[in-house]
Amino acid sequence: MVRMHCIRRYHPVDHLFPILYIIMMMSLFLDNYEWILYIISGTAVTLKYSITSVVFGSALGIILALCRVSNVATLRLLSRCYMSIFRGTPVILQLSICYFVLPQMLNIDLGKYLPIILALSLNSAAYVGEIIRSGINSVSKGQLEAARALSLPYTTTMRYIILPQALRNSIPALLNEVINLIKESSIMSIIGELDIMRRAQIIAMEEYNYFKPLVVAGLNYYIIVILCSSIVYIIEKHHSRHI
Repeated sequence: MVRMHCIRRYHPVDHLFPILYIIMMMSLFLDNYEWILYIISGTAVTLKYSITSVVFGSALGIILALCRVSNVATLRLLSRCYMSIFRGTPVILQLSICYFVLPQMLNIDLGKYLPIILALSLNSAAYVGEIIRSGINSVSKGQLEAARALSLPYTTTMRYIILPQALRNSIPALLNEVINLIKESSIMSIIGELDIMRRAQIIAMEEYNYFKPLVVAGLNYYIIVILCSSIVYIIEKHHSRHI
C-alpha cells in the first residue's frame, strides 16, 4: 500500500476563486467570531506537531532510504519490513499504540506531546524513506560507477555525490508529504490535543451545532494547504529551471 503523491503544478491564481468563496463563507459566521478565533488558534498547535514530525521523520527517512539501497541484505530487509508495516497500517492505530500501549508497557506517563510526535514521525519516515529511495534511484548510475572507478568509499559517494542529488530531486514530493502530514495530524484530536479539529469538536458540543465549527475547521485546513501548495509550485518552478 503506497501513498500516491500526485503532484499537480499549482499556480497561485488557481486559488483565487476558492479564496473568494472562503471569504464569503466566513462572512456568514461573523456573529460567532469568538469561537472562530478559538478554532483558528489551533493552527499553531497543528503546525507545531506537523513541522516537528517532518523534521524527525525526514531524518529517519534518510536512514531508511540508505538502508534500502545498502549492500547489506539484513539492512534492506529490516527497512523494507519497517516501511511495509507503517505504510500498511492506519495512523490512528499507530497513535493509539504510542499513547495507550507504550506508557502501559514502560510504566511511565508519556503525556500527549511525545506519543503524537513519535507516531507521526515514525509514519512519515516510512513515506519519506520511499521518496528518497526513488530519488537515489533517479541519479544516473554512471556517477556511482565513476566514483567506484576513482576508488571512492561508498559512504563518501553517497554523502557527497548521490544523496545531495537525490534530495534535490525529491524536494517536490517531500513538500507534498508535509501537506499530507498536516492533514493527517488531525488524528491527535482523538486523545484530546487542542489542535484545529479538537477545538472545532469542543465548540460543536457546546453550541449543539456541528456544521459551522466543522466548516471553519475545514476552511482552516484548506487555507494551510493552499499556502503550502503555492510554496510547492514556486519551488517546483525554480527546480525545473535548474534541471
